[in-house]
Amino acid sequence: MSDNLPPCPQCAGQYTYEMNGLMVCPECGHEWVPAGGGEVPSAGAGERVVKDAVGNVLADGDTVTVVKALKVKGSASGIKAGTKVRNIRLVDGVDGHDIDCRIEGFGAMQLKSSVVKKA
Repeated sequence: MSDNLPPCPQCAGQYTYEMNGLMVCPECGHEWVPAGGGEVPSAGAGERVVKDAVGNVLADGDTVTVVKALKVKGSASGIKAGTKVRNIRLVDGVDGHDIDCRIEGFGAMQLKSSVVKKA
C-alpha cells in the first residue's frame, strides 16, 4: 500500500480502507468522507452547499444515482441501488431529506444526499 490512510475517527482503528470514495473502518463499520479530498467551494452568506455520498457538490437539475437499496413505506419493493434520478431539486427538507425528485415507478419523493452519487 502506497497510501497513508487515516485512522478511524470513531474507534481509532488503523485498518481503514477506501471504497467508492468513502473511508471505511472494518473494526466498527464507520464510514466517512475523507477530509481535504479536493477543492472546497466557498459558500456565500446564506448559500447552502449540498454534497453527495462521495463529496461532489450537487445543484438543481443534476442527475444522480442511488448508491444503496432503499426501503419505501407502503411499497412492496424498494428503490434498488443504481437507480438513476434525473432533474433533482435541492430543498430544505425534514430530517435530512434535502433532495426533491420524481423516481420512475414510485413518483415524487424526497431523498437524503448521503444515499446518492452524482452521475
